[in-house]
Amino acid sequence: MASARATAPRLGVNIDHVATVRNARGGGAPDPVRAAHLAVAAGADGITAHLREDRRHIRDGDIARLKQELTVPLNFEAGATREMVDIALRVQPHAICLVPERREERTTEGGLDIIGRQNELRPMIAELSAAGIRVSLFVEAEPAVMRMAAELGAPVVELHTGAYCERHDEGAAEAAQAELQRIRIAAALGRDLGLEIHAGHGLNFDSVVPVARIPEIIEFNIGHFLVGEAIFTGLEAAVAHMRAVILAARAGQDAA
Repeated sequence: MASARATAPRLGVNIDHVATVRNARGGGAPDPVRAAHLAVAAGADGITAHLREDRRHIRDGDIARLKQELTVPLNFEAGATREMVDIALRVQPHAICLVPERREERTTEGGLDIIGRQNELRPMIAELSAAGIRVSLFVEAEPAVMRMAAELGAPVVELHTGAYCERHDEGAAEAAQAELQRIRIAAALGRDLGLEIHAGHGLNFDSVVPVARIPEIIEFNIGHFLVGEAIFTGLEAAVAHMRAVILAARAGQDAA
């Protein structure tokens, strides 16, 4: 059986909701690309941006600028559609995270149905991989899903932590522990199957700690909370603190 790699966990910062604020009024401010640079300066290991079908926050021009200007990997988050695959092939991000997308949802509400959509996803994954783009699948923490991800040939899965975070934030300790155990089991199985394990959705300074203690998870993608926290402390401070919390949790310590 494979063991988790002894490596420091990475922090990817999602800048979508800087663009949400910009688009609420129009114009160019606040600039999500500037936010990306600030996040990198504060220690972000990568930048995530979700180009939605309706362009409600990130726009095509943002993706082009990010690709041109970033000195860290760009994780292009997108629906599993022909349009988005073609954009990824043109832009050539470091990675693409395929997510479910429904126009009416406020945010991504669950993992991609890779079992039901396997015949559709298999050629997409092969095409993107052949172009040198690392494919990640945003999925639920379930054993059958881990097995299917490995079968489809995707090198990475990002485990949806939304249900755990909701229970955690509600103070439902028993339910939160049950969700956390699902994540632990899926992470261990996925790693044994040769997958790289990431996690994200809904994580904050408190809820990230138990997840960061799962050794198989090597990357955390966090956005909405950090953008909200930036209103009060500034983006660089929020990113730096999140990184410190994750590293301390992995080391079995409390962040200063």
